[in-house]
Amino acid sequence: MKKIRFRPITLGLCALALTACTGTRIDERAAVETTADGTSTAHTLSDYKAALAQRIAAVNSTKVFIGRPQALLRSVVVVKYVVDANGSLVRSEIMRSNRDRTTEATALTSLKQTAPFPKPAPALLRGGRVEVIETWLFNTDGRFQLRTIAEPQMKE
Repeated sequence: MKKIRFRPITLGLCALALTACTGTRIDERAAVETTADGTSTAHTLSDYKAALAQRIAAVNSTKVFIGRPQALLRSVVVVKYVVDANGSLVRSEIMRSNRDRTTEATALTSLKQTAPFPKPAPALLRGGRVEVIETWLFNTDGRFQLRTIAEPQMKE
């Protein structure tokens, strides 16, 4: 039997093709790398926030809607959360919601399941912490997208 060898470039192209088939977007600015000690290389709060959103979506992929959010959403949940210098989730709270307890719980749970996060760069810290506000957009089926990395919402 003949042994098949794949070159790294072939494997990369195959992975890219498979990603395209699933409809998953590749967001270059959100693909923030980390240093050897796990510190994010993001130099701005918006880049760090995008990296966190990508991580939340990846960890909770079965709960994430791929594509454009529907015109009339089931729920919009705004969460404020705090990440410390080590990347630990210190605190999270609902800032705005339509009081749909199921979607509120999903938003908070998805955040907790994702922690710990990449450590924020020292320049982003205020009092040893970073405060982030993110919006979860829920379709009627209960799956979500994060506004930071979501496509534009459909029109009615």
